[in-house]
Amino acid sequence: MTAVRPLGPVQRAQSWADLAAGEYEVLVVGGGVTGAGVALDAATRGLKTALVEARDFASGTSSRSSKLFHGGLRYLEQFDFGLVREALHERDLAVNRIAPHLVKPVPFLYPLTKHWERPYVTAGITLYDALARFGGLAEPLPAQKQLTRTGARRLFPALKPDSLVGAIRYYDAQADDARHTLTVALTAAAYGATVLNSAEVVSFDHAGGRVVGARVRDVETGQEVDVRSEVVVNATGVWTDDIQTLVGGRGRFHVRASKGVHIVVPRDRINGETGLILRTEKSVLFVIPWGSHWIVGTTDTDWALDKAHPAASKADIDYILDHVNEVLSVPLTHADITGVYAGLRPLLSGEEESTSQLSREHAVARPMPGVIAVAGGKYTTYRPMAADAVDAVAEDVTRTVPPSVTENIPLIGAEGYAAMVNSLDGLSERWDIPRFRAEHLLNRFGSQTPQVLALAADDPALLQPVPGAEEYLMVEMVWSAANEGALHLDDLLARRTRISIETAHRGVESAEAVARVVAPVLGWDAERTASEVDSYRARVEAERRSQEAADDQEADAARVAAPDTRAVAVGRALH
Repeated sequence: MTAVRPLGPVQRAQSWADLAAGEYEVLVVGGGVTGAGVALDAATRGLKTALVEARDFASGTSSRSSKLFHGGLRYLEQFDFGLVREALHERDLAVNRIAPHLVKPVPFLYPLTKHWERPYVTAGITLYDALARFGGLAEPLPAQKQLTRTGARRLFPALKPDSLVGAIRYYDAQADDARHTLTVALTAAAYGATVLNSAEVVSFDHAGGRVVGARVRDVETGQEVDVRSEVVVNATGVWTDDIQTLVGGRGRFHVRASKGVHIVVPRDRINGETGLILRTEKSVLFVIPWGSHWIVGTTDTDWALDKAHPAASKADIDYILDHVNEVLSVPLTHADITGVYAGLRPLLSGEEESTSQLSREHAVARPMPGVIAVAGGKYTTYRPMAADAVDAVAEDVTRTVPPSVTENIPLIGAEGYAAMVNSLDGLSERWDIPRFRAEHLLNRFGSQTPQVLALAADDPALLQPVPGAEEYLMVEMVWSAANEGALHLDDLLARRTRISIETAHRGVESAEAVARVVAPVLGWDAERTASEVDSYRARVEAERRSQEAADDQEADAARVAAPDTRAVAVGRALH
């Protein structure tokens, strides 16, 4: 089992020293799932690798997705069979081998509104299942099942009787995207990569027409270091063009940002046992079971405003409510909404104006010597995207690089997870916590769960629930501050946990208690602790105001009015 390398305050200081002193073969810019995947792929091929992220891991697109590991059923209609097959392979790989503690199967209903749809949709889902099994793993997800209207409403009683004539049940998978991305980064660190958040690239170094490194600023202290690297990988998603501008010269492709908004509602607001996939005039709408909640979304609209904090407007929320209420017997209202989040899809620009028609394929290019850019794609296909990028890196470094091995590299927490699931009762008894809490921890930390709980050995109070967020324990907060690179209260409430979208107060009622418990770990005095709480409350208030705004411009103005916990240079917010 790979030795875990924690990302805590002590390790952070050492990583900065390593960054300044070392010469790297690969410097990855951007700590979303693609950048983390590139760092892991490079490190497991024996390349000396560094990963820098200006804000927090997954703080952009990679914490604001639909949280699905799926093939993309709708891409079959675009005849994008290669993309779908690749994504389905990655889905099953994650469920069965790479991240079984994080990526879980989930059933979906595809409601049929006309009888003639059944053979057409059945053919599509049959192909979907077949692509998953073609050259796939030994344990594919369950095959489709045909349902009558009565059978469908037995699984999903919330559906209006006249909204469907029948349905097809099929399976995909889901994961907490922020935790999954973080775990990829932690795994890269375990294999020797230098991994840092709050580390902003402010310029690139050139020699003889080639990029040979970058200047990196510590966003927390303002100090800067020069990092030497044979190759720089631009894995910044919707910031790809901004980084290319900073590098200089023209890029080989361009990325457009498409905004996707989701709402979160309590589980009891919709009576159903599966997810739903619904057709809309523009794309699809998902209703996804999410623990004690549902996630409903998404939208698909151009976004040309602030990239670091995309804002959901009232128009976005109304769009989702209007479409989901077409099929629900008890309509959702604004009062039912617990959380709202908006993310930006990095789509490769094409001639088609509609973002819903732009390619979800990824691209790898060498815009100038010493730079590799990777962009596009889907969250689910982060691993082959990363492998392709490192294949391109291999052509530029001065030694022979072996092929990718990440298909056989379990993420941190995966090794030993199955055995620990079988010992769940013992874990519950050992720490005197309810079985459901032990299971919750296993599905977040996997086989690291005993180490997480060990922090409470001398302080049983850490086994108490987080005030205002009963699903989480205080020990999780301390663990994330000490081992998972959390530097701000926002990191803990929005990404290490999802309290910011899973509670009606959006984390405000939890903020003070969480700040106090992590303050000793992060070296915060009373003034810094109060400042973190105030900043978080301001963020929540700004988001609430933005969600009452009529359009994107008003929503953006309301959201950016909140102070930012990280002083990242304007236009250079790298995710």
